[in-house]
Amino acid sequence: MATDSGGSAPTPSPRAVSRTVALRVLSAGVFALAGLIFWMSFDTAKGVDIRSDDPLPKLSDTIRTKNTRNGQLENQLTGVRDDVDRLTRQGSGLSAAEQARVDALNRAAGTDPLTGPSIEVTLNDAPPNATPLVPGVPDPQPNDLVIHQQDLQAVVNALWQGGAQGIRVMDQRLISTSAVRCVGNTLILQGRVYSPPYRITAVGDQAKLRQALNDSPAIQNYLQYVTAYGLGWKVAAAKKTTLPGYTGSTALTYAQPVSRP
Repeated sequence: MATDSGGSAPTPSPRAVSRTVALRVLSAGVFALAGLIFWMSFDTAKGVDIRSDDPLPKLSDTIRTKNTRNGQLENQLTGVRDDVDRLTRQGSGLSAAEQARVDALNRAAGTDPLTGPSIEVTLNDAPPNATPLVPGVPDPQPNDLVIHQQDLQAVVNALWQGGAQGIRVMDQRLISTSAVRCVGNTLILQGRVYSPPYRITAVGDQAKLRQALNDSPAIQNYLQYVTAYGLGWKVAAAKKTTLPGYTGSTALTYAQPVSRP
């Protein structure tokens, strides 16, 4: 750094001036970047705390609302169908034998209520912090602790194999076109969404139904996870249970190829 002969204040060197300017520009850039980040966070949040899970309950609330609405519409459809059946009977002109045949077909299709002795199977997820319940079993993976689609299908298939006259999953009657499907850890059945525990009820010979459950290889595999990690499994019997008739649409829907111009 140079000084003049008269003892005046030192004159900054060009290198020092450049360093000062660079520091000022860098500081301005940092503040500008911070301001940009704050603005982007505000614009993204739109007044919502983006660090919380508040949007998730809103989505679940929407699902529950739609689910309730679907149930209401099904009840309305049931009432309309009952009115149509009643009017059809009045003006059908069928003989007693023919009408009995129609009634038998309705029962076979699952559109009429069904009453009789029953078996109810309840499946449930294991506790999220479950640990092995028997020595030598490895620590569970997340998929080991939840009910899967194949578990529900195994129970339903076994009950049909055991001669079930009718099956209800949760509060809905199954028919030949019903599909038991899971998305994540929720069940989607005929347009409605359910969470565990899952209850499957079958009307029929209780001894044969129990035997069919015991004989199912898929259920035996599931029971190993019940023993190892605490997945839920309960089988209960009732002397008399009434299954509701199926109330959904019976029209068949299927994919069609898209026509090209």
